[in-house]
Amino acid sequence: MEPSIFRPSLTAQDLATAVHTREVTAVDAVTATLERIGRVDPVLCAFAEVWEEAALQRAREVDARVTAGERPLLAGVPIGVKGRHGLRTAGPLIAAGCVPVGATAVPGSGTPWQTWGLGRYGRTVNPWRADRSPGGSSAGSAAAVAAGLVPLATGSDGAGSVRIPAAWCGIVGLKTTNGRLPSGDRTGLAAPGVLARCASDAEAYWRVMSGTPVEAGGAGTGAGRTASPPTAVWSPDLGFAEPDPEPVSLAHAAARRLADAGAVRLVRPAAPLRLEDPAPAWLALRSPGADVHMAERTRAVNNRRLAHLFRHADLLLTPTTPNAPHGHEGPGERYSTALTWAFNLSGHPAISIPAGFGADGCPVGLQIVAAHGREELLLAVARAVAGTVPTLDR
Repeated sequence: MEPSIFRPSLTAQDLATAVHTREVTAVDAVTATLERIGRVDPVLCAFAEVWEEAALQRAREVDARVTAGERPLLAGVPIGVKGRHGLRTAGPLIAAGCVPVGATAVPGSGTPWQTWGLGRYGRTVNPWRADRSPGGSSAGSAAAVAAGLVPLATGSDGAGSVRIPAAWCGIVGLKTTNGRLPSGDRTGLAAPGVLARCASDAEAYWRVMSGTPVEAGGAGTGAGRTASPPTAVWSPDLGFAEPDPEPVSLAHAAARRLADAGAVRLVRPAAPLRLEDPAPAWLALRSPGADVHMAERTRAVNNRRLAHLFRHADLLLTPTTPNAPHGHEGPGERYSTALTWAFNLSGHPAISIPAGFGADGCPVGLQIVAAHGREELLLAVARAVAGTVPTLDR
């Protein structure tokens, strides 16, 4: 029987504490993780590669550091890294004691945009319903975290690629401010991010990657927290999208729960937020030879409108996606990115938190957006509803 310290719902920080106190070793944690991946992944297909030998070697190195008196913030925490090249950006996490156990699934070469993950054994499935997509393109990272294979996995978000799979797999997904962390995306639309089972683990990722100081006991310095609840504006559609009623209803109910918990104060703007649809601009910036003047005009208009909103409110709340998780055949011509890619164009940080479950039994998300550089505010608000939505143990 698997020891309780390795139960799938264990947070990354709890596991690191257990390694610090020698309740378990990093080798123990990684061995249990590899066993679980071997048992579950043939069905889930969350990993494109698993690095057994390298992971155990890194775990031994973490144990040696702990024995020598070090207390790395995330000592012995197994993580997935997005895609086969994910290790290139995982250096700070490895320095903090994380142990990469494998490359998570992303769309295969030539895969239509509607199909989101290709693992070692086939297409990546949604842990809640195997006939549904987990979202993407950080498909394997989200599925692996939701199914309890790893407590943390890295992602990158160019149009919603962290937030959408977080929403559809019922977990937390943070997209950082564009340009604040290194990214290899030539267009500047993509930003690094993380998939986690709880906001406190996403915060640990952020502190490691941003170099934010950590107080004794692992808590943050408190930067970004406010004495009174931050003000928040609700928008079901950003003024242009046509979301389905159920995701809107579930996300709005989640926004109300935030307000009832005292985490935010909902305010009504003088006029509803109306952004220009970012789709043509986003696609133009991704297409060599396209009309970038049109794209920059759309960006400028939306930036002005968002700047006005954030002068009068701290946060913007929306559904993460306009639709529920679709099947593996894809949603046709519909863009699941409709409510997320505006903030890749504008660069604002955003987080998706679980909002509840639709009639199909699949999760949907609430997206929270903040002004540039205010990741800590997003994480503080997300922590306020920790534990209110069930997580999946397999």
